[in-house]
Amino acid sequence: MRRAILSGLVGLGLLAGAAAAQAQGVERVTLQLKWVTQAQFAGYYVAQARGMYRAANLDVRINAGGPDIAPPQIMAGGRADVVVEWMPAALASRERGVPLVNIAQPFKQSGLMLTCRAETGIRTPADLRGRTLGVWFSGNEYPFLAWMARLNLPTNGTPQGVRVLRQGFNVDPLLQRQADCVSTMTYNEYWQVVDGGFRPDQLTVFRYADQGVATLEDGLYVLESRLMDAAFVARMGRFVRASMQGWDWARQNPDAAAAIVLDNDTSGAQTEAHQRRMMGEIAKLLDTTGGGRLDPADYERTVQTLLSSGGESPVITRAPTGAWTHAVMDAAR
Repeated sequence: MRRAILSGLVGLGLLAGAAAAQAQGVERVTLQLKWVTQAQFAGYYVAQARGMYRAANLDVRINAGGPDIAPPQIMAGGRADVVVEWMPAALASRERGVPLVNIAQPFKQSGLMLTCRAETGIRTPADLRGRTLGVWFSGNEYPFLAWMARLNLPTNGTPQGVRVLRQGFNVDPLLQRQADCVSTMTYNEYWQVVDGGFRPDQLTVFRYADQGVATLEDGLYVLESRLMDAAFVARMGRFVRASMQGWDWARQNPDAAAAIVLDNDTSGAQTEAHQRRMMGEIAKLLDTTGGGRLDPADYERTVQTLLSSGGESPVITRAPTGAWTHAVMDAAR
């Protein structure tokens, strides 16, 4: 009942805000998220709920993602001004004709992991040979392919390599022992495995960051052509500044940020305990010193990791040019 009332009030507030926006010339921004409403995107929901976007003269529409939504395709279709995407997917899309450009990088650290059942005897990356590994696709497979190439493990299912199981966005293959390992995030699916009955000491976890193949995750991307418009750059500057204010508040107030996320979850699938735990883990991945300004060294590390993927499914075949800019961050000042 509380959430229904809140949703109604929020709806009335949005209608009132839209009317005020027209009267005051507030500019509209449509943000496409990479996944469903959860604490992974808390900073944006906080900026909206606490008036940070409004103070920046912006009316921001936040569109949730899902298993059938690819942010680069949404951008190519002109249905968003800015998207949240992992850099490997963004660079792959750029090479294939959708010229995405990174304008800000709120996430500094990678949360991607491979979580294995310890009972299988997997202790080191060398033990992955001949195993069945659950892998997310839709752009999330690129860091995995880079890692397997570095390990010289083919992903074609031969005994000398690994068998790839196309994993849904859950951990069922591990819980049902259909896979030896599955893809997880530090802030989400790993805890689903634990909640599913596994103790941490019954799991072997490989963090991509520890394997030297970590790539940048949740960044903000726009189409390159739109950066030719000074007014758009200025609008994105205000958007990024307000978003980072939202992220800073969420990091300092994780439980309250989780509550804001829940108020925006129209599916009713999220729980308070899970979102609080997720927000606590997300806080460990955020950029706390650069204000969301992409570190060129992090970008180069990501590019070199992807270029080294080689093998039968190269992520990118050449070093990108023009794939990031500090112009929006400079405007944010």
